[in-house]
Order: sequence, then C-alpha cells, then structure tokens
Amino acid sequence: MVPAQQKVPTQQKASTQQKKGFRPEVQGLRALAVLMVVTYHIWLGRVSGGVDVFLLISAFLMTLQFTRKVERGAPLRLIRHWLHLFKRLLPAAVIVLLAVLIGTWAFLPPRRWPDILQQAWASLLYFQNWVLADNAVDYYAIDHSGASPLQHFWSLSIQGQVFILWPLIFAAAALLLRVIRGIGRQSTLQTRLPQLGSWLTYRSVLAVIFSVIFAFSLSFSVRHTAENQAYTYFDTRARLWEFALGSLLALALPYVKFPRAVRVLLGWIGIAAMISCGLVLTVDQQFPGYIALWPTVSAAFIIIAGQTGSRLGVDRILSAKPLVAMGNVSYALYLWHWPLLVLVLVVIDRPAVNVWQGVAIVAASIALAFLTTKFVETPLRRWKWPEHHVWRAAAVLVACGALLAAPAALWQNNINAYDAAVAAQPAADNPGAAALEPGFAGIPSPSAKAIPAPAQLKNEFATIDGDCTGRLAPAAPLLAQICHANKPVGTPAKTIVVLGDSHSQQWLPDWDALAAAHNWQIVMMIKDGCRYGADSATRAEDCNEFNAQDRDYVMALHPDAVFTVASLTLEDSPYETEVPGYLDGIRGFSESGIQVVGIRDNPRFTINMADCAAKKGATAPACNPPLSESLAASSPLDDLQGKLPGLFLMDMSDYICANGVCPAVVGNVYVYKDDNHLTKTYTQSMAPMFEQRLLAVTGWG
Repeated sequence: MVPAQQKVPTQQKASTQQKKGFRPEVQGLRALAVLMVVTYHIWLGRVSGGVDVFLLISAFLMTLQFTRKVERGAPLRLIRHWLHLFKRLLPAAVIVLLAVLIGTWAFLPPRRWPDILQQAWASLLYFQNWVLADNAVDYYAIDHSGASPLQHFWSLSIQGQVFILWPLIFAAAALLLRVIRGIGRQSTLQTRLPQLGSWLTYRSVLAVIFSVIFAFSLSFSVRHTAENQAYTYFDTRARLWEFALGSLLALALPYVKFPRAVRVLLGWIGIAAMISCGLVLTVDQQFPGYIALWPTVSAAFIIIAGQTGSRLGVDRILSAKPLVAMGNVSYALYLWHWPLLVLVLVVIDRPAVNVWQGVAIVAASIALAFLTTKFVETPLRRWKWPEHHVWRAAAVLVACGALLAAPAALWQNNINAYDAAVAAQPAADNPGAAALEPGFAGIPSPSAKAIPAPAQLKNEFATIDGDCTGRLAPAAPLLAQICHANKPVGTPAKTIVVLGDSHSQQWLPDWDALAAAHNWQIVMMIKDGCRYGADSATRAEDCNEFNAQDRDYVMALHPDAVFTVASLTLEDSPYETEVPGYLDGIRGFSESGIQVVGIRDNPRFTINMADCAAKKGATAPACNPPLSESLAASSPLDDLQGKLPGLFLMDMSDYICANGVCPAVVGNVYVYKDDNHLTKTYTQSMAPMFEQRLLAVTGWG
C-alpha cells in the first residue's frame, strides 16, 4: 500500500524507459493488488490476498534501493531515510484519519468513539495491528458495519514496523561483511580462506539473513495460525516471511534468466493464481500460514516475468497507462476504500452493499485517492525544504502528527469528562431494575443521564479475577486456562460452579453479591457461545468437548450446586427454546446429589439496543420491542418443572421485560450492552431480587 516511486532494475531486452530503472508492470501489479483488495472487501466480503502482494512488493523495492546504495559505496543515512519515507507516508494517512474521526462523530454510536480514538493513535504510531490482535478482531466478518473504519491500518502498521527494521538489517549486513572481510585479510587466515573475498558479497550476506528470517517466520506463522488464527493474522512475526520473500526475490532477480516463452507463461500463471486466491482459498481459516505463499509466489512469478516484449505477455496489460496511473494512487486508494465502506454500511444500516452502492464507493474512493495523491502526497514529496536538514523533515512529521493529535486529545478529554459526570450522579438517579418493583416511587432527575456512559459499555462484562487453585484447579488443560474463582473467608458455606456461555457469565454480579453476603465459593467455567448441555449435533464439536470436560470437572469437585442458563433465546420466532441436551447434561449432577439452578434466558434482538437508545432515545418504539416478539408466550422452563430432583428454576424476565415491552433502558440504566447481553450495571441492580428468588426456590439459608 506504500507509494512506489523507486527505480527498479531491468531484465533482459529492456526498453529505453526500463533502462532508466522503471518497470511499469510492477506498478500495474500494485494497481491490480489494490483493486483486488477493494473489490473483495466491497462486494465479496472476503480477503483477496492482495495485501500479501503489497507486503512482498514493498520489501522487494526497499531491498533494491539499499542494495544499490551499498554496492556503489553510498552512505545509508538511516535517519534521513526514515524521515524521508514517513514524510511521504504520514500526511495522506493523517488526512484519512481526520476524515474517519469526523465520520465517527457524525455516524457511529458514542460507545464506539473511545475504540476509534485508540485505534487512531495506534494507526498514527504504526501499532494498530497489535491493538487488533489483542482485541481478537474478526477480520473476515461478513457484516462490516460493525467493524472499525480504521481496521485496514493493520497492514500499514506492519509495513511501518518493517520499514524501521529492514534498514537496520541492511546496515548490519554491511557492517558484518566488513568485519568478516577484515578477519579474512589477517595473515593467519589468508591461506585457509583464499577465496573469501570472491564469494562473500553483500548480496550473499543478505541472502543468508533473509533466508533465516523467511524460514523462522514462516514456521512461526504456520504453527500459530493453526493455534490462534485471529491473533496471528495481525502478528508482525507471522508476516516477516512475506517481506523476506520479497527481499530474496530482489537479490536473486539479476541472476534469474528464463527464455521469453517461459516468462510469458510465468506471468499468466501468476496473474491467474493471484486473482483466484480469494475465491479458491478459505482465508478466514488458513491465512497467514503457508497458504499465503499462494498470492506472494504468484506476484513473484509476475515480477520474474518482467517486460517480455511479447504481444502475449501479461506485462502488456500491467504496463497499460490506466493501471500504472492506478498504481501511483494505490496507497491512497487503500487508505480510503475501507472507511468509506464501513461508514456507508452504518448509514444505510445494512450488513453489505448492493452492486450500485459498491460502484459508488469505489468511484468515491478512486476520486479521493487521486485528490489525496495530487494535492497532499505529491507536493510533499517534491517539497525540497525538508530535505536540506534532518530537523526540518522531523518538524514536518511532528506537524502532521499534531494535526491529528490535537483534536483527538481534545475529544478524548471531553469523553472522559462526560464519563466522570455520569459516574458521579446520585444513585437515586439510576435505580435500574428497582424501578420495576411494585410501589416504586423514586423519580430520577430530569437532567440525569443513563448509565453506564456509552463509552464504558465495552467494560460491562462481569468476571471473576481469581484463578482456580488447590482443590478447585481443573486437571484438563483447556479448563485450567479459563477457570476463575473468588476468594471466600476460611471455609465457604457453599460452593457453586457457574457453567455455560456468556449468558451465564452475565449473572456473576449477583452471584458475587451473594458470595459476599453468605461467604460462598463461586467458580466460573465459561466458554463463549457454548450453552451447557449434553452432546448435541446442533452444537459445535469443540463446545461438546468443552461441556464434557466441564461435566467431568463438576463430578470430581462435587460442589453444592451448579448454575446454568436453562433456555435458549433466538432473534426470530419461536424466540425461545429449551437448551439442546439440557436435562441429559445435568442428569448426572442430580443423581449424585449436586443441586442445579437453571435460569431463563434473556431476549436477543436484531439491533444493538444500547446504540438504539443512544441514537433515538430510550422511549423510541424501535428501542422497546414488544414482549411477544422477544420471548416465547410460555417459558420453556415450565416443561422442566419436576423432571429431576434438585433442579431449581428461576425466571427474572419480569425485571427485564415489563408492561408488554422489552426496553433498552430501565430505571435510567442501559439494560443491554449490545443486541443480547445484559450490562453488568443492570444485572447488579437486580441483585436484591435475584437473591430473594434464589433463596425462595432453593430454600437455602
């Protein structure tokens, strides 16, 4: 995605233009790669492999540049190089980042503002990929409307990191070569290494270094892609081999001599494989492991083919003026297309665009790319004043950063001030579920804001911080990583294990309050998306395995009780069913004397309820869907009554839905953090009612 104006060495039978060092087919290849990225993102909702081609090309060009410098004895001047490079990259990026912040303020819900601001800083400073990796972002989600408009900066961040690292390698290789040659000139070694000066060259040293990087990084990528693909996709270490491949290609290219017919064939094989990559491969499960060799080797074939001089060569297409012109703006086009797509999807409230909406996004992206290149990137590249002194180039970079830093910092301060004001409200202004109690008379202040502040909704998931140790420690490695427990005083009066998925986890604030009041031991054993029950064909195999290990753990621990969610809500009719295999899943507990508390599930919606209330107001009909379209007419728990001894069933839905609707806000508290999860704050407001009903159905004292 980086602008490429660097000169590229020629291959045989080069034209007059090529003899000057310019290879238009490489620029056309860059254009094709960015068009693949844009097309696959907008219309196919897939990853094309085009980004991998960009990574290879950027290392290819950089290696050519530094190799020429060293071989002609020119000083590397790394500081000047870095300042010059980022002076070209940063201004266009800052323009897009500012546009994204404006679009975020205008179209995205307030709960997303802090994350976008964080990612703006990360994008400016080239560590966005690590932010996305830590957040386990799903880069392949079909619905891009919920994605970050800055998500695509992950690849630019990796490139920025490599643009720092690679020149250090070039400098280290040059120093290493001088040291080795100096040792070789010593009298004691001259007889043993007579040919040292002839075979040891700068290119050979680099070839060894980049071969090692290629081998280690590719091995790392293959291994970790299999273990944690979502994280590895953004991991710089798993991408270094793609850069190393580009560097090895640049080093080997002068020695690669194929007949014209072979090069014509290589070019067409490369084009066909490159374009088909995103259609043939399931990149959502395999990238960036060894499968990423597909697009990178394809691009290498095209570069090796070079200018064939044949009417049948693919270079005739890639060297066409429209593609070369598109290659010149490929960096800016990559910058613009993704935020435009995400913001349009938010505005039209759809998971994907149609054909004509996509055409409009592409046209707008290309227009903005040409304008950005012409009026921002090109003038700054040609501006001579910063080139005369290092401090001048540094000043330009600082000024560019300040253009973003100033409004971003001001906006963040405003968000922090609002959050603090909301958190400081009197408790009477935010009664939550207590507002649904019979006879409730409290009236919040008219100026009171709903809590939590939208920016804090991302923190509204309950958890337990302590690890499971001693008798609570699971034997299964999978469970040991996710088992958490509170720390009661002395011997706990009861031990309760919370099983299931996030809908069980969201009740932890109430269990935490009970644990504090009664000195209970609470153990959390949760896996997202895995509702507890016996093996079922409707449940993913890894969930069935997890639930089986949960079952073995409970039977070995033999706690006093297990807490689960006993029903399963759906977005559409019938809205609510029994959890598959629920009774069979808990039967062993019942037979061994372990009590089971099963609670009714809360509704799921097709919209983000918190966003709806923030955007349209808490009283808007869209944010208060009918009870009849949220839960089943009769609770599935009714069919479970009396089926097993020691099974106690709870229903808190009358504190979630009331007066025939299921509101987004109750008692000036957001009920939901998204489209189906209760906020920690609202669940806490139900703690007294939860305790009352639990003790009533179980008889626990």
